[in-house]
Amino acid sequence: MYAVVLLVCLSWVALLCFSVKAYENLALHQPAWQSSTWKAIFPPEKLTADRAVDGRTYSCAVSYLERTAEWWVDLRGVKNIHHVLIQYIKDNGVLEEFLGFSVYISNTTDKEDGVLCFRDTNYTRATIPYRVNISCLYHGKYVIYYNNRTHPPYPEGYSSKTSIYLCEVEVYGCDVYTYGLDCKRCGNCSGGVQCDHVTGTCPNGCDPGMNGDECDRECSNKTYGMECKEQCGNCSNGEPCHHVDGRCPSGCNAGAYGLTCKESCGNCRNGEPCNDVDGSCPSGCNAGGYGVTCKESCGNCSNGEPCHQVDGTCPHGCDAGIYGDKCDKECGNNTYGMECKGLCGNCSNGEPCHHVDGTCANGCDTGIYGEKCDKECSNNTYGVECKELCGKCSNGEPCHHEDGSCPSGCNAGAYGVTCKESCGNCSNGEPCNDVDGSCRYGCDVGVYGKTCDEACQPGRYGINCAKPCGPKCQGCNRFTGVCEFGCLPGWTGPSCEKRSNDMFILRLSY
Repeated sequence: MYAVVLLVCLSWVALLCFSVKAYENLALHQPAWQSSTWKAIFPPEKLTADRAVDGRTYSCAVSYLERTAEWWVDLRGVKNIHHVLIQYIKDNGVLEEFLGFSVYISNTTDKEDGVLCFRDTNYTRATIPYRVNISCLYHGKYVIYYNNRTHPPYPEGYSSKTSIYLCEVEVYGCDVYTYGLDCKRCGNCSGGVQCDHVTGTCPNGCDPGMNGDECDRECSNKTYGMECKEQCGNCSNGEPCHHVDGRCPSGCNAGAYGLTCKESCGNCRNGEPCNDVDGSCPSGCNAGGYGVTCKESCGNCSNGEPCHQVDGTCPHGCDAGIYGDKCDKECGNNTYGMECKGLCGNCSNGEPCHHVDGTCANGCDTGIYGEKCDKECSNNTYGVECKELCGKCSNGEPCHHEDGSCPSGCNAGAYGVTCKESCGNCSNGEPCNDVDGSCRYGCDVGVYGKTCDEACQPGRYGINCAKPCGPKCQGCNRFTGVCEFGCLPGWTGPSCEKRSNDMFILRLSY
């Protein structure tokens, strides 16, 4: 039974030793500092800060009792820290001064410049171990121990002052850009950041050309770049391209050029392959192409002539509707035709005409006609598509081609802007006003209104409908006032204004 227990214990100890020693103690024999140093009486010696990193747990760093206590170790460079082991003096009398401590990781000796790795808020005199193991997955150059008694009241079991009683501080980890128990080098993490301390995974993905959880594998299967998402170009003999930038180590296959062989050759003469570096065509371009790579297309040179193979200019100018040194621009600014010398007509809504022949796609403006909308309406017409006929303009003059207005007014008997309105029945047949149709001397018999074109209302007759019909009249004529359907019973006369004798005799009989 003893042998079995011993074997188990030895196995456990071996495992513990491996798990601790797999990381290097980065603090061992490194420079250390503390806020004050206690001088022992027997033996007479100073209990300095470096005693906490000398590898001997019986040799301790001690400070005076004060309101604050601080100690740090310089790791001589930024390190990839995994965990910190702190062992203090095995004396129950100092527990109350140890409680409430904090550990910071910083790149300077000022803890405020770093990060808080641990703060004791739960330990008591009964629960705190002599050897405290603190997980601390940070980068830093200094590991700083700090404690204070500056803000009473303090938790139960705490002293009113604190001091340093550190027998050994061990900082386990690796150099930066490493991970795992064996401090394996990180892969190619994007931006050169530190990989995960334990797993080696990259928090923001991989550098271009790398893949895998740990970014330790080059792109394959003819891919390259960020996340290996880019496809290799047309590399010579199907070779894979470089995993980072996609360049082809042995150049390009015929018909491709450029660093990544992703560019296609231009219109080289007789289908010759271009230079696989810059894409130039050794024998020039086929007709219709120009430039170093023959990828530029000639413009619209006059009569379909080829352009200059180097600069693309047209030796004899441009086709109709085109301009520019390379004949690659359509006429603008309301011009068209050869050398853009033709001026567009009045296209509908101010639209530009066709750059070649000057025609208007959506017709002409009001008062204009013709294929090029360059002619005003004629033959006594006006308006959209010249479909409106002019009115009775004075002396037979033509009306305005856009709105049909008559420049010298209207002939007698007509009025209005376009002289298309007929005068009403003005008094004695006089002509009306040719602007508003009003009658200067009023209306003829039987009509009324501003333009004398309204028949008298029932019960009125005569000039301007000024006379009232008799109240006993039936069918009062609006011109004469005669009662066309006679009078009511008992009345007589042209306007039924007289009582009849029959009515008088009838009354006497009563």
